[in-house]
Amino acid sequence: MLKLKYCIIYLLFLAVLFLTSCAGARKNTISSKMYNEMESKNTESAQMQEAISKIKMSNEYVLQPGDLIEIKMFREGDMDRTIRINSNGTITYPMVGNIKIAGQSLDEAEKTLSEALKKYYLNPSLTIFIKEYGNKTIYVLGQVEKPSAIQMPPEKTFTVLEAISSAGGFTKIAAPSKVKVLRTEKNGEHKTIEIDVSQITKQGDKSLDISLMPGDVIFVPQSVF
Repeated sequence: MLKLKYCIIYLLFLAVLFLTSCAGARKNTISSKMYNEMESKNTESAQMQEAISKIKMSNEYVLQPGDLIEIKMFREGDMDRTIRINSNGTITYPMVGNIKIAGQSLDEAEKTLSEALKKYYLNPSLTIFIKEYGNKTIYVLGQVEKPSAIQMPPEKTFTVLEAISSAGGFTKIAAPSKVKVLRTEKNGEHKTIEIDVSQITKQGDKSLDISLMPGDVIFVPQSVF
């Protein structure tokens, strides 16, 4: 009888040990899955931030009417200004008056303004920053051939597919099925719209090819192999 009792206790011990082992394995599996998902999101977020930073600080961006710029002049703090480019592409700056800079890169605009200031300063040195982009600009970033800021055509809808085409199309390592449109609503709320572009191009689902709004950022992530 005593022997049977010990057998039952031993079997119960094995059962508890088995269940604990399964629970541990399950826990490890979930943790691993969660870790991989978090790692993927962190990688994508890093790619997005790097791409946005690259394009928004790029000297290749062409200044447009409506852009809000900040001008800082070396050792001449009283000449620092925050100015919005007028609809005719000009700004009004102390001493030089009206001067056209729209259609120029940041480097070109800095040279234009510096040349105009040479009448009043010896070797003037200034830097122009973009504080706010004009209302008709959208950005195509990530895995496209030419990440860039693109001016939306006036009085015409501009779609995701058109924007990606304007940026040279996808690179070889792009993930067309995971394109994201990042949008800031009028109330300041941030919104992310996920779009499977492959369904537009391969299956002809044009309902997914949404119209863009000024300020939208289209981000194409890298494919995960």
